[in-house]
Amino acid sequence: MLHFADGLRSTVMILALGILSPAFAEDSRLKLQDIFEIEFASDPQVSPDGKTIAYLRNYFDIMTDRQYANLWSIDADGSNHRPLTSGLRNDASPRWSPDGSRLLFLTKEKTDREVKRTELHCRWMATGESARLAAFENAPGDLTWSPDGKHIAFTMLAEAKREPFVTLPGRPKGAQWAAPPKVIRRIRYRYDGKGYLKDGYQHVFVMPAEGGTSRQITQGDFDYKGPLAWTPDSWIVCSTSRAENWELDPRQADLYRVPVPGVSRISGSMNAQQVTDRRGPDHSAVFSPDGKQVAWLGFDDRKLEYQETHLYLANTSDFLAGNREKFQAITEEFSRSVQNPRWTPGSDGLYFNYDDRGHGQLVHTDLEGHVREVAEDVGGTVIGRPYQGGSYSASKTGVLAFTWTSPHRPAEVTVVTPFGKARVLTQLNADLFDQRKLGMAEEFFFKAPNYEGRSIQAWLVTPPDFDAKKKYPLILEIHGGPYANYGWRFSTEVQMYAAAGYVVLYVNPRGSTGYGEEFAEQIHKAYPGVDYDDLMTAVDVVLKRGFVDPDRLFVTGGSGGGILTALVVGKTARFRAAVSAKPVINWYSFALTTDNYPYFWQYWFDGYPWEQAAEYHKRSPISLVGNVKTPTMLLTGEVDRRTPISETEQFYQALKLRGIDTAMVRIPDASHGIVKRPSNLMNKVAHILKWFEIHDE
Repeated sequence: MLHFADGLRSTVMILALGILSPAFAEDSRLKLQDIFEIEFASDPQVSPDGKTIAYLRNYFDIMTDRQYANLWSIDADGSNHRPLTSGLRNDASPRWSPDGSRLLFLTKEKTDREVKRTELHCRWMATGESARLAAFENAPGDLTWSPDGKHIAFTMLAEAKREPFVTLPGRPKGAQWAAPPKVIRRIRYRYDGKGYLKDGYQHVFVMPAEGGTSRQITQGDFDYKGPLAWTPDSWIVCSTSRAENWELDPRQADLYRVPVPGVSRISGSMNAQQVTDRRGPDHSAVFSPDGKQVAWLGFDDRKLEYQETHLYLANTSDFLAGNREKFQAITEEFSRSVQNPRWTPGSDGLYFNYDDRGHGQLVHTDLEGHVREVAEDVGGTVIGRPYQGGSYSASKTGVLAFTWTSPHRPAEVTVVTPFGKARVLTQLNADLFDQRKLGMAEEFFFKAPNYEGRSIQAWLVTPPDFDAKKKYPLILEIHGGPYANYGWRFSTEVQMYAAAGYVVLYVNPRGSTGYGEEFAEQIHKAYPGVDYDDLMTAVDVVLKRGFVDPDRLFVTGGSGGGILTALVVGKTARFRAAVSAKPVINWYSFALTTDNYPYFWQYWFDGYPWEQAAEYHKRSPISLVGNVKTPTMLLTGEVDRRTPISETEQFYQALKLRGIDTAMVRIPDASHGIVKRPSNLMNKVAHILKWFEIHDE
């Protein structure tokens, strides 16, 4: 297990919080409407010379009830903090040119009447002038400069033009007939948060850096994905699967190199060339600054629900020639999942980040896989609950920029020098939090039941003005996934519960990520299961401390946490009330209605639902509905495609048939990410607290 030295972590905390000197008003607890005052940083991009960080400053607008992001910059010494854009717009993907003279970014501006198309802009840093390079109907992603700064590559949906399946005769001119039917033949035809997908495929495009017409350089009925990388001979490396039934094999992806006509140095074929070839995903190639080596991410798919991603390395010549026997994994002994590799300036190592025991870690590895710590607590970009998140970037001088968080602060821009000295540069919420008392967080461990003495990690957040001599109600808040993790991170929802007077307990039970594959595999094809035992043990451990009223226990969770909440009320009546948000209630129906249906039947079960009906039912909360005595609210977005609202309706109607006190809260126009609109976050918290309040009498 890797950890910061205590001194370094304490230094970061002092630098982050030291300038705050609260003068609290009498009514100083966090309020629902404060959600519109919270800001956070994301996607910090340090300039090649390490002197300036461009980042996205995210905020919520009370009049439009939307989240927006403006582009800001700050010097690495903390000075010259200033906006580069302003207004109700969503800027995204700031990317420095290789020489640092220009900053590329995407933007989508809201006008009084409409939201404009996504536009690609470039800012010349010396003069402050900006220009629109292009506008797109479909938003591009994976923006990547060519090494010489002359071209820009990106991925984007290339819409397919299909003839109508049928054409009806006899329609008079001007007649107003019904809209034509949707004829769906694709395997993947809808996706949570996007609804029904446009007909087409993701492809790679290239355009001149000065603007102009973009060219599609990949072809075929396949999705090509980033991140993208330019090879030393100006080809582009991307990830795709070109198997006949690739949509039924959601994990499979190989790296390909694709020529750019008129740009790439060509010797031989002009066709896309497959580089990697194995059972499993390969992606995120990055070439060393000297061009001699390449690193990428992947793993050999063993059909496990969760597998750790490893870092691979090869000489560029072997990689481009597809000499796979020369490829080597350099993190096979590192029992965490590697993310976002970036080369060091001298091409003698790489940085990457990963999750470890509820903390986002940023580390350096040499080419032999020896890892040393660089920074801790990367995260803070998931505002609702304390999930993993955050990002970092690296300069040509070794300066790193990342988003830092704690349970008491959303993401702030932070820098780390090559000598390991971390400094938090921003205080985006000082104006609000100077006036508010937050719940204080504590991390603790306890022994898991029937797990060979292994420990489980958990956190408590206590109400402002907490007094250990008093008795408080407790909310058990369960994370989703289930292959995800909570941690030492800010959470608006948790802080709101604490402000309402609850002690809040959240846990990383078995199956959570950040503890190694063996820990995650404890629920492999057995979820929900032993994670329930860990959650109940955590409640018992907290009760022994004496400040929680054992007769005032409440439970809630979303997605995977909603599943476990529904399981909890089917197995115990110890909680006064429960709120299950966006749950799966019946694995059989879920497997055939979720947007990602090619995945679950083969990774979470041993076969199709009609072949394994008994197993699907046994693991479904609906199998325990006859035991439920706890008043249970269901809360789900009406256009949730991941855990469709039909799952919620099944449990609600079953509980009604049994005469159990229940309520169904349907969030209009909300997908699985219910809280993307600020008022929906307010509504979620308010409904949960109201349900608990009326059952706390």
